[in-house]
Amino acid sequence: MKPGLYSEDSITRRVNRENVLFLGGGRALLMQLAHPKVAAGVDEHSDFRQHPLRRLRRTILMTMAIVFGDRETALAAAKGVNQVHARVKGRDYRALDPDLLLWVHATLMDTSLVTYETFVKPLLPSEREDFYQEFKLLGELLGIPRDRFPTALRDFNAYLGDMMEGGPLRVDARARALAKLVLRPPTRLLPGVAMLPMDVITAGLLPPVLRSEYGLAWGAGQRRAYRVAVKTLPRLVALTPPLFRVWPLPGRNVKLAIS
Repeated sequence: MKPGLYSEDSITRRVNRENVLFLGGGRALLMQLAHPKVAAGVDEHSDFRQHPLRRLRRTILMTMAIVFGDRETALAAAKGVNQVHARVKGRDYRALDPDLLLWVHATLMDTSLVTYETFVKPLLPSEREDFYQEFKLLGELLGIPRDRFPTALRDFNAYLGDMMEGGPLRVDARARALAKLVLRPPTRLLPGVAMLPMDVITAGLLPPVLRSEYGLAWGAGQRRAYRVAVKTLPRLVALTPPLFRVWPLPGRNVKLAIS
């Protein structure tokens, strides 16, 4: 097996291997879209309105390629994303802006930790710190200068708070319109009501300030359903055999096409 950028026993591989992390996808997308410049880039340079979940799929494939692929696969995945980002420019934004890249990276890092600890099991403080430090490598490959990252996890958490409280985030009309597509993606296979459980999970995982700004329903019924999910899903995850619980299985490299 060819070596990758992350070792098999790294906390990064242990966390990102869990399939249940897919439940955090809506959270990450809504956090990203809360930045007006990110929302503009997504809306004006992609088919997000027609296929809102493609961005999430590409992000997952890119992350898997970098985290679980051999070195060649990981570097090729990062190069492909950077080439796409180089073409994304607007009146007052560009996708390669380190500040925008850092925010998107932050949403993925934070969502991975939050979803893992909610639906798998809590991590030790040292494990959280290791995950944060290791995840910087992924951000560097995607164009974030090393000195732009908050130094430690506590600094990162302060950065998140600053971004949401008095920072550049603003859930505007465009963000709310795109969020509706995330929560109710157009599909001919499933009726909209089938997405209701994901609505509750996404709303429950979101930071309260963003949940409020998006105007997501969070009454007694939603809170009760979320508590049930938080109580039952970790038990189901613990009982699920690795063949169905994790991907890829330990010891396997990944080769992915992310286009």
